[in-house]
Amino acid sequence: MKTLKHWTFEKQSAHHVELLVDGQNTLCLYMLEENLFRVLLKRQGKLALDKTWSIAPDQDVPWEGRSRDDVSGFSLPSWTLDKQADKLTISTAQLRVTVHQPLWLEWHYRNDAGEWQYLTGDRPTSAYLVNAHGDGVAHYLKRQKDERFYGLGEKAGDLQRTGKRFEMRNLDAMGYNAASTDPLYKHIPFTITRRDDVSVGLFYDNLSSSWLDLGNELDNYHTAYRRWQAEAGDIDYYLFTGKRVLDITKAFVRLTGKTLFGPKWSLGYSGSTMHYTDAPDAQNQLMNFIRLCDEHAIPCDSFQLSSGYTSNNGKRYVFNWNDDKVPQPKVMSQAFHDAGLKLAANIKPCLLQDHPRYNEVAEKGLFVRDSDANAPERSVFWDDEGSHLDFTNPATVAWWQDGVTRQLLEMGIDSTWNDNNEYEVWDGEARCHGFGKEIAIKHVRPVMPLLMMRASMEAQQRFAPEKRPYLISRSGCAGMQRYVQTWSGDNRTNWQTLRYNTRMGVGMSLSGLFNVGHDVGGFSGDKPDAELFVRWVQNGVMHPRFTIHSWNDDQTVNEPWMYPGVTPAIRGAIELRYRLLPYLYTLLWQAHADADDEPMLRPTFLDHEHDAQTFEECDDFMLGRDLLVASVVEQGQRQRTLWLPDNETGWYDFYTGEWFSGGQQITVDAPLEKLPLVVRAGAGLPLSDRIKHVKPETDTHRELNLFPLKGVGRDHGMLFEDDGETWGYKEGNALWLEWDMECSASTINLTFNPRGDFRPAWKALLVTLPAGEKRQLLINGEAASEWRLM
Repeated sequence: MKTLKHWTFEKQSAHHVELLVDGQNTLCLYMLEENLFRVLLKRQGKLALDKTWSIAPDQDVPWEGRSRDDVSGFSLPSWTLDKQADKLTISTAQLRVTVHQPLWLEWHYRNDAGEWQYLTGDRPTSAYLVNAHGDGVAHYLKRQKDERFYGLGEKAGDLQRTGKRFEMRNLDAMGYNAASTDPLYKHIPFTITRRDDVSVGLFYDNLSSSWLDLGNELDNYHTAYRRWQAEAGDIDYYLFTGKRVLDITKAFVRLTGKTLFGPKWSLGYSGSTMHYTDAPDAQNQLMNFIRLCDEHAIPCDSFQLSSGYTSNNGKRYVFNWNDDKVPQPKVMSQAFHDAGLKLAANIKPCLLQDHPRYNEVAEKGLFVRDSDANAPERSVFWDDEGSHLDFTNPATVAWWQDGVTRQLLEMGIDSTWNDNNEYEVWDGEARCHGFGKEIAIKHVRPVMPLLMMRASMEAQQRFAPEKRPYLISRSGCAGMQRYVQTWSGDNRTNWQTLRYNTRMGVGMSLSGLFNVGHDVGGFSGDKPDAELFVRWVQNGVMHPRFTIHSWNDDQTVNEPWMYPGVTPAIRGAIELRYRLLPYLYTLLWQAHADADDEPMLRPTFLDHEHDAQTFEECDDFMLGRDLLVASVVEQGQRQRTLWLPDNETGWYDFYTGEWFSGGQQITVDAPLEKLPLVVRAGAGLPLSDRIKHVKPETDTHRELNLFPLKGVGRDHGMLFEDDGETWGYKEGNALWLEWDMECSASTINLTFNPRGDFRPAWKALLVTLPAGEKRQLLINGEAASEWRLM
């Protein structure tokens, strides 16, 4: 590739500056926020792709994408320009970039003392490269010894990415190694660089296959560097700063779109297995699941239908029910609904070449087209060949939504499970409709699953406009959090996967995907043994998505009751999940709410960056900022050693109420039936009583499990409640119950402040304290043990 070198100042506007590079390329510098700049290179003054589907700072993007020239939704702050003979400096109040000659950029930020400090910079030698006679672009930055790298969405291995190389190329990585396999399912070229004094976010808005090297590569002719390289498309990146890693994560979500606020039942246990729907008597197998949940007293809210309900002779045909396997889909759906369970159905965006409707869809021109012939492009898919639907064609979207409506929603299906949507179309020149402007698929491959899930979502919204939609998708790109819950794909059953899936989930959460989980028990391989299964369920109930799903090589099924000897431990873990549901639902609200954008899963360092020990790789994570989860991920382990982050308040054992100082390592008992949990002192966990499934009218008990500060101090918290599935909260039909806790040597004074019109079935909030707490509890200034909702 050719290095871009010499630039001249060309022009400026109210929000950006343009430079002419090597007499033919245009480098644009946008000042979007005080601490957010954008760098865009137009090769020969043009863009390979003039739309984006990831950038959504104020509202969702149009179906055809957001113009890359669009700066709406940003504050566009004032800035200054200083032009000198060999450099150019642009400054806002918080961020400054200097363009050097030959071309490389250097960044500074303003610290709390008002002084400019070095932030980061391009490699001074060959910072920007382009293929002179074709596709391919690259960007190099200097790398410093004190930098730690995080992000990149769903990646195997440790949470910290420093010193490694990664690829963004969505694949159906069946049975992957959770410690090493790369690439995987999602395309999120976003990194967080953390230093002791500042953090930096860097997002490359490019949808072609790409590589990010974060210190694996060395070259004697250049200073230490990091590299991003793409096979096609444009150099278009956003650089932004924050004091903490949390600030960067929140800024990235605000850049790419808010987290979908799904229904409350989506946080319940969701059953699934390939075995049921692949069976010749699929409907009977599925109906039996309802009976078994009741027989074993397992709380459950939904079931995810794997694609076997569409299979004939081993082949899976989307929107094509197998009437022999499922002769009465409406009757089956009603049975699930009568039992209080919802149904999600698996759908795939590729039609096999012998699909009953293949010719019809081909004649309508709804497939991605071959690069040379006027025919559908064909790729390997599910042990055959098939053609992928082109969601950049409005006619395809309409066809898909008709299928979702007629074949699923009208049959009683409540939700769509958008699967196998990696779009493994390896002819990069295969042609897409592009909403009327033809584009090669190499430029938009990861946006296809994004548009697929959006099409499904809008179909669901039209069918049931009063209900908030719930969808699942395996693949996608930055911005997919606007539409779906996601998971880490087809993992393999072993202890290593249990350990590294946790890190994958936290990595996704740092990268803006807050509503995540894993296939509990492992999807592929032989069934988990009883101990591994218990530990996996205990870990899974602490993730936003909790689904036991499997396609075991030994033809077994992962079910809560698969091992009678440990079924009580499994039941106990799931009951703990449901007891914590008010807390989880409040976290989902805070992940979505305008003022919050809080990740649900959090590394322990996210709220404790001053404690260097929290940056060490570990198997602990936070659920919200209050609950520390210490999953057992080693066979035979019956005690668990964990590090309590250094804080000013300390921590409580969730079960015993024993208090510990922060900043120390402790060892707690971890018998097979127990998941070690520790709660931040000063927190209050809202809890429910034992329930079978989400049903607001029967959820009549609410408890605030309070963990007060030792000594003197104040803290606060919130509980969110609504009907669990409508849009009523937008008109104030919800309950935001905020509390303030003031602790003294003799009293614990709770003050409640309710807002909103919604009144839940519970009428009183019982406040409980740890065993041994002797101080008097005051509620709104009076001695009491409960607060009544008027």
